[in-house]
Amino acid sequence: MGDRPMTTGASKISFGTDYGCCFVDLGKTRIMAQVSCELITPKENRPNEGLIFFNIELSPMASPAFEMGRQSELLVKLNRQLERCLRNSKCIDTESLCVVSGEKVWQIRVDVHLLNHDGNLMDAASIAAIAGLCHFRRPDVGIQGEEVTVYSTEERDPIPLSIYHMPICVSFSFFQQGTYLLVDPCEREERVMDGLLMIAMNKHREICSIQSSGGIMLLKDQVLRCSKIASVKVSEITELINKALENDKKARKTGGKFGFAESLPQERITALKTDVSHVEMSDVKEKANEIVQRAEVPPQTVPCPVLTAPGTGQVGEGLENSWGLEEEEEEEDETVELKMELEEGHEEKGKGDVVVISDSDSEEEDVVILNQVTTKEKASSSNQQGAVASKQQQKKKKKKKRGQ
Repeated sequence: MGDRPMTTGASKISFGTDYGCCFVDLGKTRIMAQVSCELITPKENRPNEGLIFFNIELSPMASPAFEMGRQSELLVKLNRQLERCLRNSKCIDTESLCVVSGEKVWQIRVDVHLLNHDGNLMDAASIAAIAGLCHFRRPDVGIQGEEVTVYSTEERDPIPLSIYHMPICVSFSFFQQGTYLLVDPCEREERVMDGLLMIAMNKHREICSIQSSGGIMLLKDQVLRCSKIASVKVSEITELINKALENDKKARKTGGKFGFAESLPQERITALKTDVSHVEMSDVKEKANEIVQRAEVPPQTVPCPVLTAPGTGQVGEGLENSWGLEEEEEEEDETVELKMELEEGHEEKGKGDVVVISDSDSEEEDVVILNQVTTKEKASSSNQQGAVASKQQQKKKKKKKRGQ
């Protein structure tokens, strides 16, 4: 059976400020586990044993393929596998969680949140869950008669859970009907794989659970080969978890950085604060005067306004505004022509013209005839006035057509 070299992503385990908070980075896959506890009434068939509850959340923040508030097949599958790996393997002493037989027991809840999805979720979830359980501390309890007193962390030191062993899952993907074997597949590799084999094992080489999916037929030699590879991987991850727990314990005892403070990068600016810098202010005025003298007078960017006609103005290099100017010119020409015609008519009439004096303010108009005019002169004057009126009407019609 041919297989490619084993390429596992870099594993990183870190703990939060509170007990039971664990972050696991397996390649680009990132998972957070938070362990909590509460006092409940035990089951009737097992009055002396506590309970362990596992919950996995796949949020759209980790991958757009996940939907909020909807249980997918992958979510149900991961929950069942995690329960088989940790609860059915009896890795935690549930009898030590009993406070009062048949009345009060501790329920341990493990919430696993997926922060980034890049494949191999089961391996990362099992590492985060078991590391969080090892890091968790439950509060101490005092019993006086029938009263149960839960002490805070300031009153009494919290108590760790009793854990027998640490089962860890290792996944194997098969390609081309088992011809190629791959450890720790990523998301793209999971899409094209033919089958998947998951083995949960502890450092004592005890198989806690094994599950095959994908409908591929595996030979006995293939399963044995995978179990040998899993034993090596489990021993490495177990050492990594123990070292992370020891480092966190030392940091908490010595008062060093742990949790979120430890994740901050060192020798980098983490606050908007700088030291005060001294600046010489002795010859500031002299330098300012020199700069002002050297500077040139800025050119006049805005030109003077141009008055093309009364009531209008133009600034800049734009086109001249000719709106309303043509009508004013036509009206001036018409008034000049009318004046010329009236003057010519007066010259022809001479002294024999009729002068009409009318007072617009008075109610009755008084007409004074200085000299009597003959019928011929009346006809000629009326003809001239009619011609002038007809010209004015024609010009008004032209103006209306232009406006339309």
